[in-house]
This record gives sequence, structure tokens and C-alpha cells, in this order.
Amino acid sequence: MTNLVYIMGDQLSESISSLRSLKKEDIIFFCETSDEFTDLPHHPKKIAFLLATRRHFAEELKEKGLNVFYIKLDDQLNSGSIRAELKKAIHKFAIKNMIITEPSEFKNKLIIEEISKQNNITIQILEDDRFFCSIVNFKKWSVGKKSLRMEFFYRELRKQNKILLEKDGSPTGGLWNYDKENRKPPSKSLKSLKRISHKKSLILLDVINYVKQNFSQNFGTLEPFYYAITRKQALIELNDFIERILNLFGDYQDAMLKDEAYLHHSLLSSYINVGLLLPKEICSLVEKAYKEGKVSLNSAEGFIRQILGWREYVRGIYWLKMPSYVDLNFFNAKNPLPFFFWGGKTKMNCINNVVAQTKEHSYSHHIQRLMITGNFALIAGLDVKEVHKWYLSVYSDAFEWVEMPNTIGMALFADGGIVASKPYAASANYISKMSNFCMNCFYNSKETVGVNSCPFNSLYWNFINKNKNKFQENPRMSLIIKSWENFSDDKKKTIILRAEKILNLMENNDL
Repeated sequence: MTNLVYIMGDQLSESISSLRSLKKEDIIFFCETSDEFTDLPHHPKKIAFLLATRRHFAEELKEKGLNVFYIKLDDQLNSGSIRAELKKAIHKFAIKNMIITEPSEFKNKLIIEEISKQNNITIQILEDDRFFCSIVNFKKWSVGKKSLRMEFFYRELRKQNKILLEKDGSPTGGLWNYDKENRKPPSKSLKSLKRISHKKSLILLDVINYVKQNFSQNFGTLEPFYYAITRKQALIELNDFIERILNLFGDYQDAMLKDEAYLHHSLLSSYINVGLLLPKEICSLVEKAYKEGKVSLNSAEGFIRQILGWREYVRGIYWLKMPSYVDLNFFNAKNPLPFFFWGGKTKMNCINNVVAQTKEHSYSHHIQRLMITGNFALIAGLDVKEVHKWYLSVYSDAFEWVEMPNTIGMALFADGGIVASKPYAASANYISKMSNFCMNCFYNSKETVGVNSCPFNSLYWNFINKNKNKFQENPRMSLIIKSWENFSDDKKKTIILRAEKILNLMENNDL
């Protein structure tokens, strides 16, 4: 019996479970559809990356003599719907059984269930064991817990996988977490190291031309295009990061600089999320580099924590809480997304820089996403779903399962504390300390009121005042609330009026 093995766009790993028991007569099915690439105004670089990686992976399987059936976006009979294309493939090859690795996104799970019912076929769904923790095991871990904190989940995975662990089961170096050593403000000499550029294949050149012709109106710059698009290229970048850059990563993980989109971050998340690189191999190589004395412990642990800890944790949260998670809005935030999130000008240097970097690279490192665009969205009360869709659209590593908990949970606290123990709201003081964005800005980071006062300051205190009743049960917010309550009534009134002015300026595209 011929099986149809459906490979989704983030399953580009030869070791993936759906390919491991492949029979010679089985058909490996790939499909590009317009509903995947036009559901949101995705960044052109993201679209090119997703198309080129998928096409290269399929070609590599063909070269191994495997039976690949591939539907391209511009194929004449492409319906634009994955439901319709799967149905056509099932009928074309008289398929009775389909094999897939479990989808990473909830919507794809629903599509698979629908396909199974409507076409009267059996669908064998295999676990995605590229992850350290299965969806089932995360659910087991969550049972009976009052709070689902990443730190404790991370420690469990460290123990289970014996990563950075001593023989007696204690953490290497004596601590589980070296986050306090990852927060140095930027030095004057801090800058990014030169990154690798790959030779463009004919497949990539064809994709770039197609994206240029069909998605040129989308927010974002397509060229120059420098992403790795094969596993071989991604491995080159991984090894280069570990050899040259990782040791510099730990100290300045939270630093932000004007015109420096990367600093010492890895740029590997897009490759991991589509399957070109595997989380387990990365953690193993990073641990090896530490043991060989090539990288510091705070760099090795900090990077492993992002993959073994945070990445696994947000996936678990996503599948535990969907489908209702997307509708959460703890602060009832409803303000429309301002035009400067899409590249319009604002007098705020920090926003201008981060959005400009996003436009050019389809990338911005996680502190900029959390403490600049995310922080502003939080304290300005921007509509949660609009912000979620923006992050999902503009970043090449953004798949719903990883982006949604990061946005709704971590950046916006819209889940009311499922992910974060407190809102990551901050005034300009944090931005001034951890970046050079405040230098030569139209707004004064030291002022809270007045025509030149930084919007982050009045918006921050207005956010605290507006939501203080929601924070009564949160001990981590008590000192902030007490500080607000200690302000005079006149000072409170002036701050609130300034915040209202800021929101009006934002609404009128004059901020």
C-alpha cells in the first residue's frame, strides 16, 4: 500500500519521524499554497526563506531517489488551499493512508482532522521527537501546579537530558541559571562581528525573483538576502557561531545598539524552527564547547536555556492552552497598531531603530522584541491580536506556536500571568541603561512630563495607574504601585494628561 507522507514547511529534517519508516513506493508530498503566504502580510525575506528552504529540501530528497510530489505556488492548477491540494493528491494516487509528523500549529491540526473525515482515509500522526519534551509530557508536568514557571521546567529538562550537569546531579558551576551575568549594558566598543554570506543557488534566485514580482508591496526589504537555505549552510553558521561569537554572547545578551541588529546573537532560530538544525545537536555542541574551554559558562548556559528551556516551554504552553489562548486580553488592550510599526516615522529613536532593523533583516533580537516594541505595545495598550499578527508577519523565525506565547504571554501579559510572573513594563530608564537609543533622540529619557518627555515614561506610569487593581495579588508589583501612590495628586494628574496626549499623538501619526 502506498502512503502519502505530508511534509510541512517547518519539518525540513531528514531525521523527522514521518520519514524514518519510509517505503520505496511511498509518496512524499510538499505543497506551497497562497493561503499560507497571504493570510498575513509576511515579510518578503520570510517568504523567500520559507520557499527556498522547502524547495531545496525536496530536491535533496529527490536526489536520494525518493518519490517526491511537489506543488509550487505558481503551478497553474494550484488552488491556493492546502485542504484542496491534499484532497487532489489523495485522489490522484488513490491514497488510503497518510503519514505525518504532528503539526506545530493548531490550525494545521484542525486541517488534518478535517482531511481525515472528509476523505475517509487513515492518518497516522507521529510524535515530533526533534523536541526534548513531548506535548503529552509537558501536560503531565503541568498537572497540579499553581504556576507554570519556565525556570522549574528548564531544570527538569536539564536533569532528564544530563546537560551541564555534574555526576551528583547538581548544575555545572553550582547554579541553574546565570541570567544575572547576561545583563551587561553595552560598552562603547561593542559591535557585531561580520557574519557569513552564502552563494545563491538557482533555486534561491528563482524564489527571490518570484517574491519580488508577487510580494513587493509587503513590509520589508527582500535584498540583500543572506539566509542559509540548506542544512549544510545552516551547519556552517552554527559552527561559526560557536567558534567565533558564542563566547561574547553571554555578557551582552540584553544589550541594544543603534544600527546593530545582531550584536552577538546566533541568528539560528529560523533554521531551528524550520528543521534545518536540531535543538539536541545544538545543545550538545554548545556544551562540548564549554567543556573544551572555548566559551564561558554564562554564555553556554544562557544559550542552552533559550533552546532547552524557553523554546520547549513556550511550545508546551501553546499546546496546553490553545485554542482559547489567542483570545486572551488581560488588560483589555484595544488601541490600534500605530503606523510606525509598519515603517512610518516616529520621533522615538528606539522604535525607529528596531522597526528599521526588522524591515531590513526580518530579524530583531529577543530583548528588542520584548523591551522596545513589546514594551511599547504593552504600556500603550495596543490591541493584542494586532500585535500578535504583526510579530507573526515580520519575523522569519515566527511560527504561531513559538510567537504567540512570546507575544501574548511574555511581551503583553495578556494571559494574566500564565507565562510571566509580572508584566515586562519599563520606562525609558531601562532603555537608556541597556542601549544607546536615547542618545540624540527628540524625546528626553529623563523627563516624564513636558513636550519633550519620553513617551515611555508617562505611558509606563499611566499603565501602572490604569491597571493597579489587577496587580493587587501580584507581590512583584507592590513596590511599583506604592511608588505611584506616593506621588502627589497634582503629579499623578500631570502624568496622566501627558500619557493621554501621547496616545492622541500616536493616533494622529504625530508621535
